[in-house]
Amino acid sequence: MNPVTRCTQAITLALAILLSNTFSFAAAAIWGPASSNNGNLQIFFIDVEGGQATLFITPTGESLLVDTGWPGNKGRDADRIVSVAKKAGLTRIDFVLITHFHTDHVGGVPQLVSRIPVGTFIDHGINRELDHGITEHGYAAYQTILATTGAKHITLVPGDRLPINGLRATVISSDGNLLDAPLPGARGAGQPNRFCKSSATRPADQTENARSLGIELDFGKLRILDLGDLTWDKEMQLMCPTNKLGTIDILIVSHHGWDHSSSPALIDAIHPRVAIMDNGATKGGSPAVLETIAKAPGLETLWQLHYSEEGGAKDNTRPEYIANPLGPDMGNDLELTAAPSGSFTVLNPATHFTKSYAAKP
Repeated sequence: MNPVTRCTQAITLALAILLSNTFSFAAAAIWGPASSNNGNLQIFFIDVEGGQATLFITPTGESLLVDTGWPGNKGRDADRIVSVAKKAGLTRIDFVLITHFHTDHVGGVPQLVSRIPVGTFIDHGINRELDHGITEHGYAAYQTILATTGAKHITLVPGDRLPINGLRATVISSDGNLLDAPLPGARGAGQPNRFCKSSATRPADQTENARSLGIELDFGKLRILDLGDLTWDKEMQLMCPTNKLGTIDILIVSHHGWDHSSSPALIDAIHPRVAIMDNGATKGGSPAVLETIAKAPGLETLWQLHYSEEGGAKDNTRPEYIANPLGPDMGNDLELTAAPSGSFTVLNPATHFTKSYAAKP
């Protein structure tokens, strides 16, 4: 590479970082403290490189973090979570929900609690993936945190509600168990699911993924679904022959968009208006899943945390809907603001692109 090209690339990267930081400070000024967010729900989809870390902040100022990303990396994921939390005006995280005990979900807990206080941890119970390796190690580190920090700890089962104010969050799946009846009051729940016929039957998953603590969240008229890494076989049990969930406005794509999840029986039946995929450049974003979501009935937009190298030009969503394009990792998030009426906006801070979605009639 010649010196002129190298210099030009360096200037371009520096300007991108400056613009991103400038916008972040401006956004913080607009939003203000978490306790005064104008009656809206805020959701931050934090980039933890193919793990999960999704931060919800209710109109009452309470916070729920779903998963904590990876360990190591000099505290990269914990730093990103805390940076977003502080930008939103938080001085603590009230609830941390661990969907399951794989390292890209629970691994960041020790680094997180060393940087910001956590009030309560929520999980599905004990680890059952006895691999004598990384999963057991991550679970042991998590247990140490529970024993030493003074944080509260609760275990929830399907049908339970999370004890958070300003948001109704119902447990759909936990420790391999599933909601056994249609979700009360959910639009479209309880109807026969015609999309079961287009979903192949797959063997039962034996890992922690199938034990994911999944939740459905209601905020006013808005419905959000986050099933963690719940696997294809469990989706089929949940959704067939009856759709127990009804239709969803915002889907946090299961399993980072990996093709071990996201069956048509789930995706097509819930009719998501918006899907948000917390994939990494080389983790998640499988072409089959990208295609399934793109063709889902009623889908308006697929947003991705990263351009999927596996998906390539054919299957990735449009560039303005990708927080981190192909190239050097910038750690950009996606940010959603929702009103109780059911209207919401999604912001891509990397490009300053915002898309608004009207409330359903």
